[in-house]
Amino acid sequence: MEDILSSLSTYGYIILFLYSFGGGMVAIIAAGVLSYTGKMDLATSIVVASLANTIGSAFLFYMGRYNKQTFMPYIKAHRRKLALSHLLMKKYGDKIIFIQKFIYGLKTLVPLTIGLTKYPQVKFHTLNTISAFLWALILGVGSYLAGELLMRIAAYFSDNTFMAPVILFSILGLIWFYFQKATQKKR
Repeated sequence: MEDILSSLSTYGYIILFLYSFGGGMVAIIAAGVLSYTGKMDLATSIVVASLANTIGSAFLFYMGRYNKQTFMPYIKAHRRKLALSHLLMKKYGDKIIFIQKFIYGLKTLVPLTIGLTKYPQVKFHTLNTISAFLWALILGVGSYLAGELLMRIAAYFSDNTFMAPVILFSILGLIWFYFQKATQKKR
């Protein structure tokens, strides 16, 4: 986190744009913390992150809609996650466009899955733009308001470096366990 904070303060908005293009949450959280310290502007960070996230999800939507053959090897490797995305789309409808922004592992698959369907483009882009703005606003303002706490946590992990991998692998394990259970074949 500390490395990301120092890189963001140097290259700030470029890194934020590129990282948010791929749907990454860490950069907008770090930008919120840097805005708290006065090294970045919160409003600009929110606009940059939401714009990049909107473009990134639109890119995935268009890849699913017009370049299905390019993504077929990727889709075959992630059939269960794709099926989960499709089920979530049926269950939650339009709300999944907002919800997926916060779920690691589905951020790229949901726009791609929606692109594979006959979902209206204008409706997707409208909801995607609103969702990306809300995503950036919630994470940016939330991390700005929790700036002091997040800085203390980053300082703790820099002092106790052995804890970061333990927590990281625990989180990754929980995500893996969730996807195993969510995509498991029903008997």
